[in-house]
Amino acid sequence: MEFTSAAFWAALGSIVWVNIILSGDNAVVIALAARSLPPHQQKKAIFWGSAAAIVMRVVLTIIAVEMLKWPWLKIVGALLLVYIGITLMLEDDDEEGEASDKAGGLLVAIRTILIADLVMSLDNVLAVAAAAKGDIPLLVIGLALSIPLIIFGSTLLLRVMERFPIIITAGAGLLGFLAGEMFLTDPALVARIGELPHWQVDAGGAIGAALVVVVGWTLQRRRERRAIA
Repeated sequence: MEFTSAAFWAALGSIVWVNIILSGDNAVVIALAARSLPPHQQKKAIFWGSAAAIVMRVVLTIIAVEMLKWPWLKIVGALLLVYIGITLMLEDDDEEGEASDKAGGLLVAIRTILIADLVMSLDNVLAVAAAAKGDIPLLVIGLALSIPLIIFGSTLLLRVMERFPIIITAGAGLLGFLAGEMFLTDPALVARIGELPHWQVDAGGAIGAALVVVVGWTLQRRRERRAIA
């Protein structure tokens, strides 16, 4: 596709736009992972986490069509999202702030961002791949242009979370909702019980969200009681 052609710019705009629309949940997990770091490390975590996630997404987009056919992949991903959601709810600002001063704090946040982005991007990359129409250089350019927009969204969410901690619980619930949806749409499960109607998949997402929030809240209460004792 020619760089100067209208088709190139139309496809590029489609990739950027689709990626922005589909990256709302990714921005949430980036902000959640970075919130426990000291201020001087938060921007680094958001930048490097977003950049690494975009690079990973390019690779994932190329092989996504085949990966999504693998049985059990979505189920494993769903369990990972539940674990990440509960873990992020359990992070205490004071304790995590001290731990994050250690050399591994930044790397742990980036690792969390990458794992969550990998899991949540399994479905999203199909739309991006469709917009690219098989043009890999166009795909790379489009995803690269999306980096500053994702960083801006994550940074904004981080500031809002500092003022309204309830958003942390909502973000963890979002990860649980995505986990529930992924679990019920795994090819291995569909092969056994058939494709479920949309409302049942949504109900599974709601159960996943409730599971993460309830388990996370329960573990938080236990931690607080132990700290008082």
